[in-house]
Amino acid sequence: MSVNHTKCPIWKTSATFVDSATINDTLVSIDSPRAGGKYRIDVIGRAEKMFADLDNHAKARLTTWLIEQRRLGDDCPEIRSSQIESIIQRPHLPVHARADELLKCIQERTPFIGEKSVVPNRGDSSNELLAGFLAYTESIELKEMQYLLNYLIGQGWLKSDAPTINVTKVVIKVEGYARLAELETVRKATSQAFVAMWFHEDLVPAWNEGIEPAIKDTGYTAVRVDKEEYIEKIDDRIIAEIKRSRFIVADFTHGEDGARGGVYYEAGFAHGLGIDVIFTCRQNAIKHVHFDTRQYNHILWETPIELKERLTNRIAAVIGDGPLKSVL
Repeated sequence: MSVNHTKCPIWKTSATFVDSATINDTLVSIDSPRAGGKYRIDVIGRAEKMFADLDNHAKARLTTWLIEQRRLGDDCPEIRSSQIESIIQRPHLPVHARADELLKCIQERTPFIGEKSVVPNRGDSSNELLAGFLAYTESIELKEMQYLLNYLIGQGWLKSDAPTINVTKVVIKVEGYARLAELETVRKATSQAFVAMWFHEDLVPAWNEGIEPAIKDTGYTAVRVDKEEYIEKIDDRIIAEIKRSRFIVADFTHGEDGARGGVYYEAGFAHGLGIDVIFTCRQNAIKHVHFDTRQYNHILWETPIELKERLTNRIAAVIGDGPLKSVL
């Protein structure tokens, strides 16, 4: 498979070829402003070909995943064809989170407090400055980014000069720096993973030999509400634990008495917050899973050992290694 080293394989925009040679003759490294930075693709696999079938919204979600991997310490994340389906099924970033990302981008381009930063008013993704803003805010068009900019100004986090034909100059206000400090304390680099599943003896091996060790091996701590002490309402505890988690694992296996409504609720709540959800289900139960959920890429398993192996691979591929990985 040939690769045009002057174009981003995902977005077909300006990019540069990083390495002078492929890695093990299978991977090539690209630095693409529109994809937020560097990444590697499988040049002998199907990855590049699969990009052609993605719409712009799927490409934007893939770009967000790449940015998250870099923030977790992987300077040049690898995209394999086997990962793409899971990545693009992630939910879009909520609008307020996209605005926060724009605020972070402006801060990164502002070395000194009180200094003005330039935000593009016009152009397309061939403009490297605009391409970076689009990448980090999961935007497709300039007007989306401008909408987010107006929100930041309206919140009192930015002060802007009158826009010129090409750019708007903005200054981060003290209130904006306070917002950035708040974001720093709740960022996703947490070691916690929430698990939603049927609390039944039939699934004890799935937990003990599959889910918990898979989460631990990838550098996270698994949390299940029935394994924790709590005095508040269980719904309040669930909400709190999901909010402080990097991702959740939702297993939809259930018995003859029907679906576990709590698992659907917890997966949906996490989706609404923009938290990654990994769907799992025992093979013989998937036919009972609701259609709206079944469309997601479930890990189907028959034995706890199979569940552990596949879940470990999925977490590493889609979420990335957690902060506890290096000390395990």
